[in-house]
Amino acid sequence: MSRQKITIVGAGNVGGSVAQRLAEKSGYEIVLVDIVEGLPQGKALDLAQAGAVCGYDSPIRGTNQYEDTVRSDVVVVTSGIARKPGMSRSELLKTNTNIVRSVVQEVASRSPKAVLVIVANPLDAMTYVAYRVSGFPKQRVVGMAGILDSARFCTFIAQELNVSVDNVQAMVLGGHGDAMVPLIRYTTVAGRPVDQWMSQERLDALVKRTRTGGGEIVSLLKTGSAYYAPAASVVEMVEAIVRDEHKVLPCAALCEDEYGLKETYMGVPIRLGKAGVEEILEYDLTPDEQAAFNISAQAVQKLCQEVDKILDL
Repeated sequence: MSRQKITIVGAGNVGGSVAQRLAEKSGYEIVLVDIVEGLPQGKALDLAQAGAVCGYDSPIRGTNQYEDTVRSDVVVVTSGIARKPGMSRSELLKTNTNIVRSVVQEVASRSPKAVLVIVANPLDAMTYVAYRVSGFPKQRVVGMAGILDSARFCTFIAQELNVSVDNVQAMVLGGHGDAMVPLIRYTTVAGRPVDQWMSQERLDALVKRTRTGGGEIVSLLKTGSAYYAPAASVVEMVEAIVRDEHKVLPCAALCEDEYGLKETYMGVPIRLGKAGVEEILEYDLTPDEQAAFNISAQAVQKLCQEVDKILDL
């Protein structure tokens, strides 16, 4: 059986969870890469042994060598560090820019036809780093954020209303952070607009909780950040690509005129398939939604200007 080759760079909690979810689907050759000796090898061996119990036989290799990633169809980049006590935002941006630059240079040279899925933070800026460094067309460099943000919003709505999350559909746009833009007009529960299910006050509270959803998990865990839902979001993107599903998903894509933006990576609805980003879909926004979207874009653009200075040193 011919299998699609998926490389995951970074064998931490997110990368390891992505590898597990993909392995359980039995349709992929998986390469798990990390600079820490023994970490990817150990996780790969553990996952392989789980297959005997769970009934999958996905070939999975842990490695410290980028040579093992040659001719990957999709490369997922989870590499990067979390902000540490006393570290400034600029220091974090510089550190992760250099990490993502190094990783992308390694994988792009060995898999020049791959689609890059970026998960490192700050998400939109790191996706821009990958685009600049790889030299790939914009269609093949895409960031994971909006799926996770939308999933959080759907979950909070379902819990508030005591309904199945399957009944909730939502779309969250903008940068991955406090300035993200949940589109209330396009959010429904069993086909009925969400603002007909609850008061504006409760809806505003859920929007606020969505915007700080990652921080809420960090504060609870105390020694880490979210990884189950981020990994599930990555896998949805990988499957949409390798199975050529043409699936409409909110992802970080390069906008060139869409939504009034120029050369800006932002969370927008896209159609995702084998070629990567097939199309950016433009939703009609109210003046208030557009204003919120513009504020989010300005924050991302400021980060990308700093990235340009780092990359051009």
